Amino acid sequence: MNTTKTIKSALISVFSKDGLEPIVRKLHEQNVTFYSTGGTEEFIKNLGIPVTPVEDVTSYPSILGGRVKTLHPKVFGGILNRQDNESDVQQMKEFDIPQIDLVIVDLYPFEKTVASGASEADIIEKIDIGGISLIRAAAKNFKDTAIVASMDQYSLFLDMISTQNGATTLEDRKLLATKAFHVSSHYDGAIFNYFNTDETIYKASIENGQVLRYGENPHQKGFFFGDFEAMFTKVHGKELSYNNLLDVDAAVNLIHEFKTDGPTFAILKHNNACGLATRETISEAYNVALACDSTSAFGGVLIANTTIDVATANEINKLFCEVVIAPSYDAEAIAILQEKKNRIILIQNEVELPQKQVRTCLNGLLIQERNNITDTKADLKTVTLTAPTEQEIKDLIFASKVCKNTKSNTIVFAKNGTLISSGTGQTSRVDALLQAIDKAKAFGFSLEGASMASDAFFPFPDCVEIAKKAGITAVIQPGGSIKDELSINYCNENNLAMVFTGTRHFKH
Repeated sequence: MNTTKTIKSALISVFSKDGLEPIVRKLHEQNVTFYSTGGTEEFIKNLGIPVTPVEDVTSYPSILGGRVKTLHPKVFGGILNRQDNESDVQQMKEFDIPQIDLVIVDLYPFEKTVASGASEADIIEKIDIGGISLIRAAAKNFKDTAIVASMDQYSLFLDMISTQNGATTLEDRKLLATKAFHVSSHYDGAIFNYFNTDETIYKASIENGQVLRYGENPHQKGFFFGDFEAMFTKVHGKELSYNNLLDVDAAVNLIHEFKTDGPTFAILKHNNACGLATRETISEAYNVALACDSTSAFGGVLIANTTIDVATANEINKLFCEVVIAPSYDAEAIAILQEKKNRIILIQNEVELPQKQVRTCLNGLLIQERNNITDTKADLKTVTLTAPTEQEIKDLIFASKVCKNTKSNTIVFAKNGTLISSGTGQTSRVDALLQAIDKAKAFGFSLEGASMASDAFFPFPDCVEIAKKAGITAVIQPGGSIKDELSINYCNENNLAMVFTGTRHFKH
């Protein structure tokens, strides 16, 4: 059986007419009969091309302010009839139903209307009924009917009919049907999410996923689903890898904590900060951040909370790094950074970050609210006889911000707006603490007078004891252990200041 079908008739009903003209003209060249409604009908007429109003087919006018136009058995019969079914063929003749071989639809812009801040009444009117029904009907009957469900598919379809002289193969129609069901499901998902208030239901549909070179490792496929161009303007460099994107995500979340602080520079490696500092200038902040761990900084991701100037760019240029991110750059600074061919340079745009975090787990998903709590001075409860100094309070808050964005279990040391060292991703809090101490020693940093942050409480006094002996003078932690008093008592006996925040910041 020949499954290639030549298009002889088309129903066109679109919201946007952009890009439609070449298709209409090509179909007209191929002697296709047109059916249409409203504005689309006028559009085709104005091209000087004959078109039959749907009302002439249905003998029924457009009613209810245009809400009901194409919803009629003579329209849907023309789309849904099975051309190899004898009963369908007879009924088409009996009820004088015209064959419709092609349906072209562009839906009302529901998502754009929601994003515009329009009223609920306007949003409701942008829920397409006839269009979505036409899409589903034509896609269901792909065996006989071709469906173009979005202006995004115009180019693909025009190429089909141009190279095949107005014909489509079964494979063509099945491909178009697949794309059509994506359009309809995405559209319905957007409508549902607009109405939905039940947090136990999760629906997501993201278009135009980006194929990455590979996933976390070369043997794994990788994809990114998101609007990268909305978040960043890429001005230089190679394509971002799966791991690059993970590090960029970590960098963006970390620097967000310092959005309103002075010039701050962070260097990240494998999702954790290996250097971070706040100073009077961004150049000074970079140099101090680099000194925190110049070894790990090699091949890292760099991010600033303010403009990168020439002085900073010259310093960065001495380092091999994968990605540089900033809200803006001096023109000369960009030119300097572009000297390294593969270095990725991103301008971070002002975009609200997603408020839900999603990850796979077992045979499903784990979803949680974003951790939007950043510890502040007002949150601190001094639980020891010794109170932290003003400088220690600043360092405690600084350390807490880094700690929140570091893999658990973690301990962070900070002093004078500088990350001294951290212990990351350890199976015990003591191990994290010892790792941080050893790392500080390895890079020649004194911990005398430094402040310490922990992402969770201390179940025993061993951590504060080890910290005190290493030179730590102030500690920030959430509190909440049944044995808090043991740690508090040790601090009181040894003139160590400790504050509770009441908020745990695990990052598993």
